[in-house]
Amino acid sequence: MSCPTPFKMRLVHLDLKGAPPKVSYLSEVFPLFHVLGANGLLIEYEDMFPYEGNLRLLRAKHAYSPSEVTEILRLARLNELEVIPLVQTFGHMEFVLKHAAFAHLREVALFPNTLNPHEAESLALVKSMIDQILELHRGIQWLHIGCDEVYYLGEGETSKQWLQQEQNSHAKLCLSHMQAVASHVLAQHPGTTPLVWDDMLRDIPQEQLKVSGVPQLVEPVLWDYGADLDINSKIFLMGKYQECGFQRLWAASAFKGATGASQALPPVEHHIRNHERWLQVAVNAPVDILQGIILTGWQRYDHFSVLCELLPVGIPSLAACLQSLVHGGFAEDVKLRVEHLLGVSSLEIMDSVSEEAGSFPGSDIHALITQISLHLRSSVDMLLERNRYVTGWFSPYHRRRRLIHPVMIQHIQPEALSLLSRWSNLVQQLEAALQLAFFPDTIEEWLEENVLPSMQRLQDLLQDLGEAAAPLPLPTSSD
Repeated sequence: MSCPTPFKMRLVHLDLKGAPPKVSYLSEVFPLFHVLGANGLLIEYEDMFPYEGNLRLLRAKHAYSPSEVTEILRLARLNELEVIPLVQTFGHMEFVLKHAAFAHLREVALFPNTLNPHEAESLALVKSMIDQILELHRGIQWLHIGCDEVYYLGEGETSKQWLQQEQNSHAKLCLSHMQAVASHVLAQHPGTTPLVWDDMLRDIPQEQLKVSGVPQLVEPVLWDYGADLDINSKIFLMGKYQECGFQRLWAASAFKGATGASQALPPVEHHIRNHERWLQVAVNAPVDILQGIILTGWQRYDHFSVLCELLPVGIPSLAACLQSLVHGGFAEDVKLRVEHLLGVSSLEIMDSVSEEAGSFPGSDIHALITQISLHLRSSVDMLLERNRYVTGWFSPYHRRRRLIHPVMIQHIQPEALSLLSRWSNLVQQLEAALQLAFFPDTIEEWLEENVLPSMQRLQDLLQDLGEAAAPLPLPTSSD
């Protein structure tokens, strides 16, 4: 039989730096999150937050308005989902440092990843971002201040000089900025505890962590999205953090967005196994130190990368992962329950995802994207690269010269037209479904990345066929 979960809190991560959903779609999925076993949300606003004043330029074109943020929070409360906002304050600052107005605050002038921790203006910027977010999230228990993947730290000119002093180190530089940011949160917003991703802390010597003061200020989130997560090393790391003085720790798994920057369909089995490993960590972890788990659903690897799996496509994976956490594993009875909750007759966990439409919000998007991702490119490849009439009589050589035996047009054109018609119809359906959940720029980007290249190849073939089939001009008679 399934056993109760060791994770008191189970938060679904909304990564809004790509494909941010419309509030109307969130109103449909929040009740499902609750039913599946989630009791919190980690909302990574990035450029979707309605920053004001000199931060207004950070807003994306379709950024939420203050009233929309308020509505998201109301919907979360309605569905018993505790909200933890996330604001990056050190690394992954591309959405801020890409702007000319803030480019002078980069650690390395060429790269917009990391904030220069030596500049007083850097800390003032971060404080302002935090204060604006907390103004719209009053009374929250936790604020996630990011601090993961602080690439190129120590490589800026000021840092290089600072590091030449004997008592200084990369670890000290990292910890001092974390300490400054966390201290601001606690001083200005008592009752709100800062969370940080743990990767920058992992290799810092225990004694240095202990004396830095950081363990008294933040709660680390240990993240690992692997299906082969090393259970013993995680338990060891948790012990180290506990000995350093951290009172509470969090885990972070992934239900999508962790197996490839351009992944379109989540490998459900991989994500279930990741959660089963985390369950084993939790069962063997020091007693009462784990506060909860964040099920991350990355939408981009960073601000400049392509979109990975859209939220509706990730819902079957999320359902399987949440239910695994709630019931202590993914036994057959849990699988049946997930299928019932999603309205699908069979949840495919071995082969990407099922093409069958369910009854969950966005299930039509899920079904159409699955069909397109699995079959569009391969069907066009089949026609262009393995159809004997195309490869034998309308090769790239023939196409460039518009040469074709007229009878071959009858063999190629009907199939190409049929394929184009079939996919055009499906893409039209997908576009209509996406419009209910996403903003126009998301739809444009997803279609341009995942649909347009194959459709363009089909259209080019038909255009070349048409030009090759054009009747030759009749010879002029000479008297």
